[in-house]
Amino acid sequence: MDDDIQVFADDEESKDRQFVNALARGLELLRCFRPGDTELSNAELARRTGLPKPTVSRLTHTLTKLGYLGFSDSRGTYRLAAGVLALGYALLSNLDVRKVARPYMEELSEYAQVSVSIGARDRLSVVYIESCRSSANVTLRLDVGSRIPLATSAVGRALLCGLPQGERDYLMDHIRLRDEENWPRVKAGIEQALRDYHERGFVVSAGDWQKDVHAVGVPMTGVDGERAMAFNCGGPAFLLSRERLIGEVGPRLVELVRKVEADLGRA
Repeated sequence: MDDDIQVFADDEESKDRQFVNALARGLELLRCFRPGDTELSNAELARRTGLPKPTVSRLTHTLTKLGYLGFSDSRGTYRLAAGVLALGYALLSNLDVRKVARPYMEELSEYAQVSVSIGARDRLSVVYIESCRSSANVTLRLDVGSRIPLATSAVGRALLCGLPQGERDYLMDHIRLRDEENWPRVKAGIEQALRDYHERGFVVSAGDWQKDVHAVGVPMTGVDGERAMAFNCGGPAFLLSRERLIGEVGPRLVELVRKVEADLGRA
């Protein structure tokens, strides 16, 4: 079963009368499709979700009828359909922060010759909702929709730093349960990020997510009911030394986020 997929017991609805088990299972099934997964069979979907094959067959049939999946008769496989894209586009098009931040992001991206992105948390990952790449030949190839780890990436650590203590502790406990073997190292990195954020206003990930990737991250002030977001600026380690991250790029990213907050009326 895929670690990112939740399985809901048959008695979930009895625990929470507002919870619709069938809907939850259908949405979790859609999560099974990852970048590179052009098509998946019912058998593979059952393996990833841990659901019985008859249940998966009913879910895929329903999602196909609703336009969220497409079915190949010749191969007996399913693919994501336009209905999923329409939902994603509705979300992105209504995020004012993308329109406001884009010019500032492009300016910093060209200045530093690396990538600048905005991310929002999705469980124990961060999903990019906007990304700008510089004109440099060598840069990170992460686009809107890309997922990276919450615990070890700069943008993920920035998100954690911007959360209330209770929510951060809850997520850190789940990160620990996901990977207890590496937890001491991961915990130390998050705790250092908290110190860096309070001292400098930004966090650093220098080879913690990928050994050849360095980045800084800054959380953005949110409003009630809005999902927390954070910005990052990152690229190949040979372009972004720790000294450059701390002395140059980090402060510029803080300035960028403050400008965006001011333009959105949050300063």
